[in-house]
Amino acid sequence: MSIHIGAKPGDIAETVLLPGDPYRAKWAAETFLNEVRLVNEVRGMLGFTGTWRGNPVTIQGSGMGMPSLSIYVNELIRDYGAKTLIRIGSTGAMQENVRLRNVVIAMTATTVATPSSSIFKELSYAPCADFALLRAAATAAEGRDVATHVGGIYSSDTFYDERPDLNEQMVRHGVLCVEMETAELYTLAARHGVRALSVLTVSDHLITGEELPSSERERSFGDMVEIALEAAFS
Repeated sequence: MSIHIGAKPGDIAETVLLPGDPYRAKWAAETFLNEVRLVNEVRGMLGFTGTWRGNPVTIQGSGMGMPSLSIYVNELIRDYGAKTLIRIGSTGAMQENVRLRNVVIAMTATTVATPSSSIFKELSYAPCADFALLRAAATAAEGRDVATHVGGIYSSDTFYDERPDLNEQMVRHGVLCVEMETAELYTLAARHGVRALSVLTVSDHLITGEELPSSERERSFGDMVEIALEAAFS
């Protein structure tokens, strides 16, 4: 048991999927895993462990933003021995060719700052995905009836952003989408020598203003979860 995770020793699998929303963790576990059991509900941040094709998997909510994710990822690695951590979450598209319901596999994550920024001081650290996971996810996405994009994304610590000039530069430099967690996930994975990846579903579009209604989001996230699971065990 750690400060924010009430699981007992052995309750957490070495492979962990990380949706931000604890209720999305519940939906994903009940939809894709077998032999599911609740292993964490501290502060309402639900975590479940089950099996996928016989492989142990934990799906743990990580909250919203890099500070929250940092807490859960640190404890999952340090206290429970997690070795492969894959974020599954929603994202906002920043390119015209990236559409609602498309899947984005994050190769790199640009950011203004993360909870780890103070460690690097003047260094502009470039966090990136584990290549084996990235390649496996791209392969798993082939042949699916969903458009998939692989490339750089932007991790923001501000949801209600008031920097249109910054967004313009992101678009100009080919950043595919924006979310709030991946840069810290990739940084922590590098620090602790574990594997990490983010597989994201486009739920809204910063250029067109389109967005998925909440009733459709879960139905659109199935491909993302399956891609993440196949990548983890390739």
